[in-house]
This record gives sequence, C-alpha cells and structure tokens, in this order.
Amino acid sequence: MKRPRTPVGDAPRPARTRIPLRKRLLVRLLIASVLIAVCSVAATAWLAVTTTTRALREEQGQALAGDMDILAQLSGYAATHPDWTGVRAVVRDLSARTGRRIALTTADRTPLADSAPAGTSLPPIAAAAVDPLRTDTYSEPGAQLSGTDPRVVGPYRLTPSERAKLDTAAAARQRCFSRYGVDTLVTHAPSGRPVVTATDGTATTSGYVAEECTDERFDVPVATEEKALTALRAGAGGCLTRAGLDPGVSLLFGTDFAGTTDRKPDLALAVVKAAGGKMQDTKGVVRAAQTCLETARRAQLDPYVAPLAELFLGVGDSGAAPRWVMSPANKAKVVGAAGLVLAVTVAVTAVVATRLVRPLRALTEAAGQPPDQHARVPVTTRDETGILAEAFNDLAERRERLEAQRKALVSDVAHELRSPLTNIRGWLEVTRDGLVEPDTELLGALHEEALVLQRVIDDLRDLAAADAGTLRLHREPVAADDLLAQVTAAHRVAADTAGVRLRSETEGSPWLDADPLRLRQALGNLVTNAVRHTPPDGTVTLSARGDGEGVVLEVADTGAGIAAEDLPHVFERFWRAEKSRSRRTGGSGLGLPIVRQLTAAHGGTARAASTPGAGSVFTLRLPAAAAPEDG
Repeated sequence: MKRPRTPVGDAPRPARTRIPLRKRLLVRLLIASVLIAVCSVAATAWLAVTTTTRALREEQGQALAGDMDILAQLSGYAATHPDWTGVRAVVRDLSARTGRRIALTTADRTPLADSAPAGTSLPPIAAAAVDPLRTDTYSEPGAQLSGTDPRVVGPYRLTPSERAKLDTAAAARQRCFSRYGVDTLVTHAPSGRPVVTATDGTATTSGYVAEECTDERFDVPVATEEKALTALRAGAGGCLTRAGLDPGVSLLFGTDFAGTTDRKPDLALAVVKAAGGKMQDTKGVVRAAQTCLETARRAQLDPYVAPLAELFLGVGDSGAAPRWVMSPANKAKVVGAAGLVLAVTVAVTAVVATRLVRPLRALTEAAGQPPDQHARVPVTTRDETGILAEAFNDLAERRERLEAQRKALVSDVAHELRSPLTNIRGWLEVTRDGLVEPDTELLGALHEEALVLQRVIDDLRDLAAADAGTLRLHREPVAADDLLAQVTAAHRVAADTAGVRLRSETEGSPWLDADPLRLRQALGNLVTNAVRHTPPDGTVTLSARGDGEGVVLEVADTGAGIAAEDLPHVFERFWRAEKSRSRRTGGSGLGLPIVRQLTAAHGGTARAASTPGAGSVFTLRLPAAAAPEDG
C-alpha cells in the first residue's frame, strides 16, 4: 500500500491534542460550581441555625434583664412603704411597659395585686420573693453585706435641718479638696446623708489631703442617726451576750451598718481584741458579731417595710438555654432547596461553560492552521473571549503584514544589490575579454559602483543593529551649533555641485546628550535627501533651538515637497514616492529609516511635514544636555 503524499508547499496539520476529562475546562467549571453551591448552602444553613440560636439567647437575656428590673422596682416599693396597699398601680404600669403578666401574693398565696384579669390562675412556681430585708435574688449596686436593700431607711432618715447642716459641711469639705487639686462629687444616700467621693473613683478618706479636710461635724452621727444606732445596739446586746461577746462590741459596727461614713477600721482585729479571743478565732468571732447585728437591724427596720411577698411573672423559667431543633418538614425543605440550588447552579454553569469553551475551540482550530493561511476567528461576544478573539485576529493581521514586508524587503535588498553587482560583473567581464582597456575612467566607474554597494550594506547593517537593540551609542554633551557646522561643511561640495544653497542657523546655545558620530550620520542622511530633491537655486536650511527639556533639529528644503498620501510612508524601508526614479539618483530607500532608528535610539522622535510645491521639513526632537562648565 502506498502512503499518501503530502502536496508540495502544504505543511502537515498538527494532530489535535486530546485533553484528559479531568482537565477540561467544562468539567472543572462544573466541579467548581458544585463545590461553591454546596459550601454556600452549608454556610447558609449554619448561619441560619447559629443566628436563630443567638437571637433566642439574646431574647432570653433581655427577658431576664426585664425580670430583674421588675423585681428591683417592686423591691424599691417595699423598701419605702410599710405595706402593699398602693402597689396595684405600680404593677399595672410595669406590666404595660414590659408586656409581662405580674402578680404579687402573700406567702400563703393571698393575692395582693395582679395585672391579669380576676380569676386567672397563677403560674405554678413563683419567680422570686420580694423581701427588701433579705435581697437574696436581687442586690442593688452598693447593697450592704447584710443583704438589706439600701433603699430601706427606717429610723435613719435625716430631718431637713440635719440634712441642711450636713450639706453645708459637705460643701466645705468639697471646697477644701478643690484647693488641693482634688475634684470631688457630692451624692446623697437614701437616708439623706451627703457623701463626698472623688470623680476619678479613688477614696477621699485617707491621705494627707483627707486629714487636712477633716470635719468632725461631717463624720459623726447626727441626733436622728445616734438615736437609731442606740436602739440598734440595745437590740443586739442580748444576742452578743448569748454569743459570749461583750455587748460593747456593737459600737464597732454602728456607723458601718448605718452607712453614715465610708471609713472602715480593721473590724476583725478590733472585734477579737474586744472579745478577748485569739487571732485563730477571728472568723468565728466576727461572724457571730455580724449575725447579731444583722438580726437586730432587720428587727429595727421591719416596721418600716412591706411584708414578704411572692412575685409571679407569667410562666416559670426553667433556666435552660434555648435550642433550635429542625423538624422533619424543615429538613425536607432545606434538602429540597439545596437540591434546587445545585440543579440550577449546574445548569447555569453548563450553559456558561459551553458558551465559554466554543470560542476557545475556534481559537485552537485557527491557531492550528498553516501559517500561510493567516486564519481568522469570528468575534461573537464582547467579553474576555471576544477580546481574545480580536487580539488573535489582530495578531494574524500583523503577522500577514510582516510577512508581506519581509518578502518585499528581500526583493528590495536583492534588487538594490543586483544593480551594482551586475555593473561590476559586466565591466570586469568585458575587461577580461580584452574589449575594454582598464583605464582610469573604468576604474572610477567600478569604484563608484562598489561605493553604492558598500552604502547599501552599511545601511542594512545599521538597521539590523537597531532592530536587534545592539546599536551602541557613545553619548556626550554636544553643542548644536558645532554639530550643524560640521554637517554643513561635510555636504558643502555636494550642495554647490547641485546648485543648492546650504546654510545653518542656531537659536541660543543648546546642547544635546547624544553620540556625535551617529547624530552627524542622521543629519547627513536628511541633508543628502534634501539636496537630492531640491532644484538648482534652491535652499536647504539646518536649524537648532532649545525646547524645554529637549532640543529641536530641523532640515528644511525648498523642493517639490511630498504628497499628503505619501507623507506617512517616508520613514518606511525601501519606499520611494516616485517608483520610476532610478536607484542611483533616488538612493537606496534606507536613509530615512536609519534616521528614525538613530533618533529613537537616542530617546527622541523624528517627524516629517511637507507642503507640495513649497518644500519639506524634517524635525528631530532629542534630549537636551547641560552645557559643560568652562575648565
């Protein structure tokens, strides 16, 4: 069997690469979408559970705070009233404000006040006991160690005259502290006694300043307090005697229990010494003394407070933290919603992935076509794939254009080299055959052809070096006027031969940062081109001027000019406006491209402007340099 032959000129098409299933873009997009959907559903479910649980806990905390506020309000009422006669209005107000059912009963469940309609059964368990003398379930900030509500004043309430006298003493103490730079605040205890405290929270009863500002009228009990304290000591005397303690120990507790001063001596040591005990018995002795005083104080305050009552707040509180349990119906809903989300996600991803993969496959197939076909792909979208397709088409177009330029360049180079080589070969052959004598004129013609060939080769070498980035520049400060003078002198003979006036002019004294040899080469090409296209009696002018941080060099002629449609092509290689012009008189077509490359290598720009019938102006804008200092 004969193998099929590949047609000449057709390159074999590369085999289509087979992509593994797990690495295909469509499969990876589907997997990613499924993972995202699963994670989103799981995160949403977890967030819903935790948020609901947190909300329930916060609601329970708010309810507990509301219950404590209700208890505090009712305890304050009991602390300031000897009975519960007017509590119904307070209960109704609290119920309306909190939205809770509030009921008060005696210890034997006799109703005192209830926000619910008459006949409504009470909750099975009381929420708390309201007893201002034993605040076991509620403690107001600043409550005494005995557990007594500090709002219970009883016989310790000061008279208006006593309060006015103590307020005067408190103001005097406050002024005294102020003189020493201590800011204080005067507050009043429930009994009406003023209390002086520092605004920064520190104590004002110790230290040098406190001793200087001491006022015995402020620190000792007044008549009302002394009378109540005397009754308290008398009530505690029997208990202290039965406990084996001296009744005089009660003197150590009086002011502390009455709240008339914030001074607290070493109570434990004083009690032990007064009882005649040892230090290892400190805790027991102090506990016994405190018990006696607490019992006596409750007995003293009992006539002034309302009796014990039971508080009922709706249903009983078990204290268990709320727990959100998902029912089977809710589970079915969550599973169904998750399945629906997964299905929609997969379907949408499949559609999107298909639309995404289709143009990528078209790009792959176009890239696999033979290079000489310059395949294009259709642009159907304006997204990233559409932009990629446009970039691919632009690349194919640039490749086609560069290929055409490459072919034209090879043809032009061959044509440029063929002409001088053909002339040299012809003259050498006729000379070898003896048809022409090798005289001076013949040798001059051969030398001129060799120079044309050398010029083309040098130009091609410079362009190749510029394209490869290997064109070396030896920069130094160059005076613009000296540069123009050198170029003018070098082309003076050629200009005079052509009957063209060549002159130069410079505004100021600009300096350039450039390679002088390469810059003379660029200007020389421009001058040569201008002289060639300027008729006799015409003028070619070289000028230089400073322009900000750059220097502008111009070569202007009074020739025929360049047509507007030809002006954009003047810097292209081997381009000529007049195709019929001879190679010798028209040049190699590389002078202006070399000018542009040399200018770009210096970090400058080259531009051309022309008016048909009036002449052309070629402008080079180059970096400026600071003028060297005179040495």
